[in-house]
Amino acid sequence: MTGTTGIMLANISRAFQGRESVVQALDNVTLACPAGSFTALIGPSGCGKSTLLRLALGLDTPDAGTIAIAGMSPQEAAKAGLTGVAFQDAALMPWRSVEDNIALPLDVLSRKRADHKAKIAGLIDLVGLKGFEKALPGELSGGMRQRVAIARALVTDPKVLFLDEPFGALDQILRRQMNIELQRIWMDGRATTLLVTHGIDEAVFLADRVVAMQSRPGRIGTVIDIPFARPRRPDIFTTPEFHALQDQVAEALNGP
Repeated sequence: MTGTTGIMLANISRAFQGRESVVQALDNVTLACPAGSFTALIGPSGCGKSTLLRLALGLDTPDAGTIAIAGMSPQEAAKAGLTGVAFQDAALMPWRSVEDNIALPLDVLSRKRADHKAKIAGLIDLVGLKGFEKALPGELSGGMRQRVAIARALVTDPKVLFLDEPFGALDQILRRQMNIELQRIWMDGRATTLLVTHGIDEAVFLADRVVAMQSRPGRIGTVIDIPFARPRRPDIFTTPEFHALQDQVAEALNGP
């Protein structure tokens, strides 16, 4: 892995105690995401995708293995503001305006918001919400709330970005539009990004490579490089090359 701003998970295992037996969520998983890369993690429900993301975020601890985020432990990277995260649920505070929700990580890290006024304004413009600075979450559409969540994830200038099904609750048309917008936003800063998704087309469109996981126990199956140059235009979704890669990912998900 080049540089120190990437993601390195080495020999990760994690088990949970079920009602009647131990469930091995992850078994000896190794995944390296080079600095500035965009990796999509895809797999069936229960394969350990979200568990892996929680471990990388420092929200849980592996039973075995090591994790380095931007050259630090997940907890150290989070405290330094080097990581950003957006989940399927935008989880905006309903009493805070768009700009106040975006500024939340700055408040948590005890950073003076006045020093980041231009950054917040720039992010609002970047995600296409100029004019909605004072709007409350209840006044926004689902897609707009996700834009706020992405801007919030970027406000500390993270070196590493985690995305856990950020558009999973949106309809297919809006999800496609948000994929196009996310590519534009990502290209502006090119943070090392790990996206967890169930959408094959989303993974192929956004990522430099797609990592297909297998389940029971969760492990890395196949890694598929995506050769398309950036920026990727919307019409790429209809090309034979795109469909061929979709089929390759689908086959990888079906296992050997």
